[in-house]
Amino acid sequence: MSDPAEKGVVMRYRYFTCDVFTDTRFGGNQLAVLPEAQGLSDRQMQQIAREFNFSETTFVLPPESGHDRRVRIFTPPREVPFAGHPNIGTAFVLAAMGVFGALETPTSVTFEEEAGLVPVAIEKREGGRIWCELTAPQGLTLGRTVSAQAVAGAVSLSADDILTTAHAPQMASVGLPFLIAELRDRGALERARPDASGLEGLIAEGIEQPDVHLYVRTTDGFDIRARMFAPLDGVLEDPATGSANCALVGLLSHLDEAASGTFSWRIAQGVEMDRPSLLEARTEKRGGEVVNVWIGGESVLVSEGHIEV
Repeated sequence: MSDPAEKGVVMRYRYFTCDVFTDTRFGGNQLAVLPEAQGLSDRQMQQIAREFNFSETTFVLPPESGHDRRVRIFTPPREVPFAGHPNIGTAFVLAAMGVFGALETPTSVTFEEEAGLVPVAIEKREGGRIWCELTAPQGLTLGRTVSAQAVAGAVSLSADDILTTAHAPQMASVGLPFLIAELRDRGALERARPDASGLEGLIAEGIEQPDVHLYVRTTDGFDIRARMFAPLDGVLEDPATGSANCALVGLLSHLDEAASGTFSWRIAQGVEMDRPSLLEARTEKRGGEVVNVWIGGESVLVSEGHIEV
């Protein structure tokens, strides 16, 4: 597709920004959504994502395979095949615009994305709040493990801060891969900081995209507290990472001795960034296999306007 900007044509596109996985403005994870992105080139989408400079920006397009919408997701440096909060936030924005009707009863929509189909359940709750829950587009896949020392070096901790009792630090994905590591306590989680040379060391060990998701198990009203660092992907730290937490709970369900059952978690993220987030995750396991992973939460609108390209 030719770039209209090269011909001197100025186009205006409506956008919304929202905070995702929170019921409080200025909490959660920021997202920009362009609900009618037809006519934008790949280059323009990338430029707009860099302009907003949020962890992700989404571009909503007509469907190509007969579902509800096609959604493309861009970080500031690249397009990604799937991400959690962009799906929740995009469904929320479209619902808030009235695209899916009055939401008098719960509804479900399906987004077409590079990673596959992403169903999103939407329901209006007390006070008009809109809650959305996505189903991960792919089954759980587990990749290579790395040493505790290697992960510790990447996040400015000692190897003793990394727990390996349940699992070694391991790559896991339900549509987007993350290196997942358990820490010994909340103090270690709070001290974690990304280290450039340590992240380069993970690449040397064969981790192509070292987006590191750290977690601790808690009993303080949350089941898990987490942080996610992806500085080599343009995100120093993410306040709420649906795709990473989907991979995490998928891994935990895989490790659970139960052959079948349903599991659920309340996950806190973003606290250390002063953008507290609540992610509600659940999984289903049958015959020893994790067959479904879901993650949901609320969102709030922050702004709307037009961007010229």
